[in-house]
Amino acid sequence: MSGPQVAIDLGRIERNARTIVDRCALSGIKVFGVTKGTCGMPQVARAMLRGGVAGIAESRFENIRRLRDSGITAPIMLLRSPPMARIEEVVRTVDISLQSELATIREISRIADRMGRVHDIMLMIDLGDLREGIWPNDLIATVEQILALSGVRIAGIGTNLGCFGAIMPTQENLGQLVAHAYKTERLSGARLDWISGGASSSLTLLLEGRLPAGINNLRVGEAILQGGVETFRETPWAELEPDACRLTSDIIEVKLKPSRPIGQSGYDAFGNQPVFADDGDRLRAIANIGREDVLIEGLTPIAKG
Repeated sequence: MSGPQVAIDLGRIERNARTIVDRCALSGIKVFGVTKGTCGMPQVARAMLRGGVAGIAESRFENIRRLRDSGITAPIMLLRSPPMARIEEVVRTVDISLQSELATIREISRIADRMGRVHDIMLMIDLGDLREGIWPNDLIATVEQILALSGVRIAGIGTNLGCFGAIMPTQENLGQLVAHAYKTERLSGARLDWISGGASSSLTLLLEGRLPAGINNLRVGEAILQGGVETFRETPWAELEPDACRLTSDIIEVKLKPSRPIGQSGYDAFGNQPVFADDGDRLRAIANIGREDVLIEGLTPIAKG
């Protein structure tokens, strides 16, 4: 082995996608598979599509370009608002984008008009997580201004939860989302394509039968790629396979050493003051991978040790 490697089991990703898609379909929900966790790998996107996702969701332009260059023609959702310099690329390559800033939406409309297109947007509402989104009190004024633009169409209403602020999806906040969506439909006189109730973190409500009626889209990455290890911490979804991605690296030293360092303790190389339990001598292996490469706390060892 020349260095650390990540092996991705595409069969497991496809099966996880199918499990989630089939369960969501029972509630009238379509799933967009999020590929940003694998840098937009076309092979992963195709595995998700084979599993039945309605489209692919991505946050990085280089990943979207990689997907399109590989021949993927499925709908692609941009998971963030673009900088002004990338708006033409958004209109050209993306089917729908998450938006919350009027200045950006106006520029999207202007460029779409110039290109003879109408770009679909999902208007994001902040329900407390404090990621992107307009405040609910601004919904009517914002929708009215967007409806006056000819180059964009409000195709959906969505929200982000379980993200920046770690605010979890509940019947209450997602019920508010559905109410805001219905209000938008009354203002526009048209039915929305999507009411997007968040990401993998909303699947728990779905399985418990508490996801509010009306939500018809989820943007799912973690539960497909990791089998819901983060999403279902306390009660795993048994049908999902958690080991679709496996990290391997070389062992460069194996020695019996104390579990607690010897000497006066200070700060480590990362500015932290670690505390070590004294568990006696342990057989310790050092791998050729570290914090510069990976979040160590996010790894789950396969072998016991």
